Amino acid sequence: MKLGSKKLPVAGPYRRGYFPSLWRDIWKEWDLYLLLVPGVLFILLFKYTPMYGITIAFKDFNIFTGFADSPWVGWKHFEKLFTSPDFARVFQNTVIISLLKILILFPLPIIVALMLNEMKNMIIKRSVQTVIYLPHFLSWVIVSGLFIDLLSTNGGLVNKLLVSLNLEPVAFFLDNSVFRSVLVTSAGWKETGWSTIVYLAAFSMVDPTLYEAAKIDGAGKWKQLWHITLPGIAPIIILMFILRLGSILEAGTEQILVMYNPVVYKVSDVIGTYVYRQGLGNQDYSFTTAVGLFEAVISFTLVIVGNALSKKYLQRGIW
Repeated sequence: MKLGSKKLPVAGPYRRGYFPSLWRDIWKEWDLYLLLVPGVLFILLFKYTPMYGITIAFKDFNIFTGFADSPWVGWKHFEKLFTSPDFARVFQNTVIISLLKILILFPLPIIVALMLNEMKNMIIKRSVQTVIYLPHFLSWVIVSGLFIDLLSTNGGLVNKLLVSLNLEPVAFFLDNSVFRSVLVTSAGWKETGWSTIVYLAAFSMVDPTLYEAAKIDGAGKWKQLWHITLPGIAPIIILMFILRLGSILEAGTEQILVMYNPVVYKVSDVIGTYVYRQGLGNQDYSFTTAVGLFEAVISFTLVIVGNALSKKYLQRGIW
């Protein structure tokens, strides 16, 4: 047979041979596939089965009549959501707070990881890593208490410093103009160190011989950073950014719930806190499920679009 005369397999025979090949693999590696069963059952039981609850978004759910016997109402709760005077406010707050966190906090772990990667003293490097990781393990209740003590107008360290500089004290938790900055700052303090783990691990993907070649060619630190390090961890950066897009309508509900108050509702009430108040406060479960479903659909769409744009313009994607 001449080289190159072999015909490529067409789609039909390949599809017909796929499942027999799969079954042969399962039979051959049955012990490994057996280990997969508990994980699959867990996902089916705790992730997919509860999705049946989404149906109450299209019903007037009553806890005494149950899922099955509650009457269907179609798009009633979605129409109520889109015509609600509160919806525009909470949607706008959600998007603004999420965008602020992405613009300010998404690059921060990358910068910190790059700085740590350049540290030569391992004792100092590991000490810094440990110190910046620790806040991640604190609950938002504790972090909220720390920031309230730090920023309080009644003896808070920051306001004492402002007064000592002959400046007016600032009511950080009662001022609509600064409360969002408190949210972003506290979120950055708590999670930046933890997020650097991903990028520090990504540096191991970069071939060290590239740095040696660059040094021989006379490239300095900045050129090595720009032409080797950043392109080397670009797939991880894109992956993390696309995943972050999926939670753009989440905006840190747990954080805001423990830090906000009615005075700053105007700038801090987001979809998650609105759902919490409506669901538990007014016991309107169907309406809050409709809000949650709307949020999930938007997040899913953003991930799909973000991945498609990444594959089109950067030739990289998460699937």
